[in-house]
Amino acid sequence: MRAVQVQEYGGPEVLRTVETEVPEPGPGQVSVDVAYTGVNFADLKARGEGYRVPSLPFVPGLEVSGRVRALGEGVPGVEVGQQVAALTNGGAYADVVVADATTVFPLPPGVDLRTAATLPTVLPTAYALVHAVGRLQPGETVLVQGAAGGVGTAVGQLAKAAGASGVFGVVSGAAKAKYALDHGYDDVFVVPSTTDSVQFVDEVRAATGGRGVDLALDPVGGETFRASLASLAVFGRLVSFGNASSAEPWRVGQPELYPTGLSVSGFSILTLARTAPGVLRELTEKAFAAVAEGVVSLPVTAEFPLEEASEAHRLMGGRTSTGKLLLRVA
Repeated sequence: MRAVQVQEYGGPEVLRTVETEVPEPGPGQVSVDVAYTGVNFADLKARGEGYRVPSLPFVPGLEVSGRVRALGEGVPGVEVGQQVAALTNGGAYADVVVADATTVFPLPPGVDLRTAATLPTVLPTAYALVHAVGRLQPGETVLVQGAAGGVGTAVGQLAKAAGASGVFGVVSGAAKAKYALDHGYDDVFVVPSTTDSVQFVDEVRAATGGRGVDLALDPVGGETFRASLASLAVFGRLVSFGNASSAEPWRVGQPELYPTGLSVSGFSILTLARTAPGVLRELTEKAFAAVAEGVVSLPVTAEFPLEEASEAHRLMGGRTSTGKLLLRVA
């Protein structure tokens, strides 16, 4: 079968299509004939700096749609040939991938394979940020970094559906701002570089009459994390769900939190899949239902053949992409 490997860390050019053995599922696992693979920023970090890479060579990719190829021992609830979406622990840039059965989900009615590939990481993450971790309440306001990306696109819609009175986004360019405004955002602040993060703090305060936002969602870390914290209203909440800046891990304590009763929490769907797969499954089923019911959609804005994975990485790495990028496998 074909697979796209990382044999050494570097730019998009290190992604190489090779022929390799078809993986077989072990106990509690499912193998999937891949139709589409989602491209995520975590894939770029894996390729460039070894993020979550156990050893080389490594096949990136965290989410797929396709048909069940084979079942390992002790796998209930799915059948060979059934259409599914799956969250994987790597290996998804390939014709066949193996996933734990707990992270393999039959497709909801009306959801096709192309749409399904956009769901496994982005939708449960967005749903958790708004509801489970962020606990957004009707009438509250929310600030979202990366508002035009996959998670940001879904969060804007979910926050509106949850009754947010103000949904504010931060993006890196004017085209992304227009895109975000078309997907649930009330106002979008353009910050070309993370080094300009302090800029959006003033804009957020102005947009909220000096109050700040009730909930801030940050996948960037570093200076952006600190600026997001400074954008919170009294009793505001900040959820960190990534470190795209590769900055030092954030630290926050009494001096920052006590004066206005702030709170900070974190979320990682990949970690939750390992530590609480049952909770992840419940979360994913709710998120998928929101798609089936038309509450949220995630546009595919670019699609590449598997062999052109490097071009997908160049597009995402150039900070010009919006929505969701896919690799077409079968």
